Amino acid sequence: MRYATALARDPASTYRQIDVAGRTSGADSHALVDLLYQECVAALRAAAWALERGQPTIKSERLSRATAVLFALEAGLDFERGGQVSRTLATLYHGLRQQILDASLGGDPAPLRDAADSLEDIAGAWSSVRSAS
Repeated sequence: MRYATALARDPASTYRQIDVAGRTSGADSHALVDLLYQECVAALRAAAWALERGQPTIKSERLSRATAVLFALEAGLDFERGGQVSRTLATLYHGLRQQILDASLGGDPAPLRDAADSLEDIAGAWSSVRSAS
């Protein structure tokens, strides 16, 4: 089968790119952070699933994605305006990256799920602060 464009060679990748573009095109910075949290949680849960099923390629891809998102979240912190909250979040993101790295070397998916749960808690707090403002 021949595809018309390079993007169409991998339909799943094309869908993800279109989905991300659609969700981010009009989003404000708060919505983008919320989207990053959702993406990281999904990547961590997918990595745990792949680890359980012996699919190292998927595990690796999803862990790389989660790590990249955590770096993006940390890069977006405003330490001048955010003060202690920003420093606390930077420490949390660093700790989660270390937890992901440690879990990637082992065979237990629980630390990945724990990291996803922690991030969901932070995302919930972020969402409630956003709703209150």
